[in-house]
Amino acid sequence: MNVPLTTQDFIDRAAVAYGSSTGVVDEPGVTGELGSLTYSQIAARARGFAAGLDDLGLEVGARVAIVSPNCSRFLVALYGTTGSGRILVPVNFRLKPGEVRFILEHSGAELVLVDPELDAELGDLPVTRRIVMDGAADAALFPPDGSPARWGPDEDAVATINYTSGTTSDPKGVMLTHRSLWLNAVTFGWHMGLGDRDVYLHTLPQFHVNGWGVPLAATAMGIQQVMLRKVDGEQILRRVESHGVTVFCAAPTVISAILAAAETRRSRGEGLPGAGTVRALVAGSAPPSAVIERFEALLGWQFNQLYGLTETSPLLTINRARPEWDQLEASERARLLSRAGTPAIGVRLRIDDRGELLARSNNVFEGYWERSDLTAEAIRDGWFHTGDGGFQSDDGYVTITDRFKDVIISGGENVSSIEVEDRLYQHPDVAEAAVIGVPHEKWGETVKALVVLRDGAAAVTGEAEIITFCREGLAHYKCPTSVEIRGELPRTATGKLQKFKLREPFWAGRERGVA
Repeated sequence: MNVPLTTQDFIDRAAVAYGSSTGVVDEPGVTGELGSLTYSQIAARARGFAAGLDDLGLEVGARVAIVSPNCSRFLVALYGTTGSGRILVPVNFRLKPGEVRFILEHSGAELVLVDPELDAELGDLPVTRRIVMDGAADAALFPPDGSPARWGPDEDAVATINYTSGTTSDPKGVMLTHRSLWLNAVTFGWHMGLGDRDVYLHTLPQFHVNGWGVPLAATAMGIQQVMLRKVDGEQILRRVESHGVTVFCAAPTVISAILAAAETRRSRGEGLPGAGTVRALVAGSAPPSAVIERFEALLGWQFNQLYGLTETSPLLTINRARPEWDQLEASERARLLSRAGTPAIGVRLRIDDRGELLARSNNVFEGYWERSDLTAEAIRDGWFHTGDGGFQSDDGYVTITDRFKDVIISGGENVSSIEVEDRLYQHPDVAEAAVIGVPHEKWGETVKALVVLRDGAAAVTGEAEIITFCREGLAHYKCPTSVEIRGELPRTATGKLQKFKLREPFWAGRERGVA
């Protein structure tokens, strides 16, 4: 028997096994918030959403975009869209309007859902239908229940298109199928031991590879999901206290925010919640081992690391402390946890002759939307080329040491260095530009611009002006945090910039050339 694997399986199981259990708790006091919903209510609203798409005339395969921080409506839209054969396009809500427009036009989205807080900023978007999720304008899409047309399940159908920055100036639409999302979520849940006694906190934005797939796994296991719209260390501690949170996903910057809040509490003589019960799943870049050691010692929370990419749904490796590490010195345990980890179930990895990490997995994406040329470049001879350099030790653990692609990972966000360079070249005084990632205590790595000015450029042109110019056209997380004016940029005999050489002085003395 062969039964298609689809995202609908997760919400169907939750409605049957955990129908009366609290499924999601929205952030209170926010326009459009849905309060507390049981899993039966989430499933009913997802049906209502799908029926609403029917009424709008959206066919199977139609793209539905959503631009929003974490909220219950996002979760409902995920199931209502993908469970009815349409494709969800989650958009980074931190992007500038021009960047959002590109994604909507490129994906061919017929409908975009916009969070009320972004209504004014995103007032003019190139879509047939734009609906604000304020509880009034979107009432027809978020009714308490509905009877949608039945979709014939197809596990190879594209479920979501997730846009990511990479080796081109424009973001690429990563097509993830129902099968890849299903297997990623189940594998993730298995590795992390997720169960119905857990409480999951949405610290990770849902647009980030669909919350890395953990919301799907949490749904299937009847886990209560608590929404958090904005990362704040103290707010995370409060939710651990008030909701009994036991698991969350985060970039290293979130770990830093929690540590800062915990130190503030401790300085006031206040206790810290969750010791021995909270598990953190960290990805985006590897925090220094000293941060991992401090995190486990101060909070008593379990640190787990994973490595993957949007193109791999994303789970490739997982690093969870082994029993034999319990007796090690804290510093040695932290060092071992700072590695990317061992291959997840079903993942095959190898290092090619130039040191690039290659992967084979059912989680690997279907391809780039409308970019078959880039797909052929990324998947060659049956292997996905991650663009990351590294090595695999004798015990199977992978360590990421370098990047062969023009991408910087800052605070868990991918930044295309080429996209930033394109913006820099639009400045009238910039003759040459190179963008690299340099170490940063909080963000792991941050964007640095090396710039050569045109002859006769205005004397006032400097770091502050160039950063401001970038911020006018790009999301702030993409913009340089520092600019170095140089007389020239060293090039090879053929005129190419070797960015690994430009990075070397900034990463000297460190174990890795990237965070």
